[in-house]
Amino acid sequence: MAPMAFGLSSATLSCTNSLLSHKNTTFVSSLKSHQRTLPCSLLGTKVLISKTERPVVIRTCHSQITCSASSSTLPAALLFDCDGVLVDTEKDGHRISFNDTFKEKELGVTWDVDLYGELLKIGGGKERMTAYFNKTGWPEKAPKSEEERKAFIAGLHKRKTELFMALIEKKLLPLRPGVAKLIDQALAEGVKVAVCSTSNEKAVSAIVSFLLGPERAEKIQIFAGDVVPRKKPDPAIYELAAKTLSVDPSSCVVIEDSGIGLAAAKAAGMKCIVTKSGYTADEDFQNADAVFDFIGDPPEERFDLAFCRSLLKQYPA
Repeated sequence: MAPMAFGLSSATLSCTNSLLSHKNTTFVSSLKSHQRTLPCSLLGTKVLISKTERPVVIRTCHSQITCSASSSTLPAALLFDCDGVLVDTEKDGHRISFNDTFKEKELGVTWDVDLYGELLKIGGGKERMTAYFNKTGWPEKAPKSEEERKAFIAGLHKRKTELFMALIEKKLLPLRPGVAKLIDQALAEGVKVAVCSTSNEKAVSAIVSFLLGPERAEKIQIFAGDVVPRKKPDPAIYELAAKTLSVDPSSCVVIEDSGIGLAAAKAAGMKCIVTKSGYTADEDFQNADAVFDFIGDPPEERFDLAFCRSLLKQYPA
């Protein structure tokens, strides 16, 4: 069966299948509230339209979406979050590295899976540890003054990063499906690609270099860690990326996996596609331009560069 193509606009939704010569065009403005979930039975895909004034929010779990956007403008840049987007690193990567660091330093602290999920609402590893200790009490081995505690946290985070990088270098954590494909499509079309993360710059660079390979890595700019004073959900890192890359924020498409990342991207005036990760599957992504379970490679592809183009064509920033 030929793939189904979606041409999206704020006025119409077209669903076509060339093999069966089937065409069904629905005007969104004419839909009643109970009709705004449109099933496309040929592939089992649903396109959910939350409001006629807002972008179409696409949610799919098992079908391919190919967007007809041949006449649209390419994104000036694709900006990827790192953890949870390039690699699902949090549960079996960062969390394990934090716990190994705490054990080495004999702090008597362990972050279990559920607790770490709550802590992920705080952007940045140093900020995460500081907030946790402020709430639960500082370890006996921690210093007492604020300045000394900052140095103590920085030391813990440095060691945690070393342990995490060792995991990455061993390639124990794989890229998420479709990441390399989408980056290759963007680079082939001259679209700038960057990674914007609250994680340590060395850790992000290791992921890009070891898992995406040196040829891609040399074409990807990294904005990470303390490069900005305020972490996500503040938009500072995305604003810095747009400024450094000399691109208009409204021409950028961001790939995020979390609510705080989505908030940062939208506050920067950018389009944002969410690919849910292990810790973020139940978060509220109502403000996203699109939500998927992952990017995907054929035949399990969820979206591609053409879909990113379509977001810019159809909906002004």
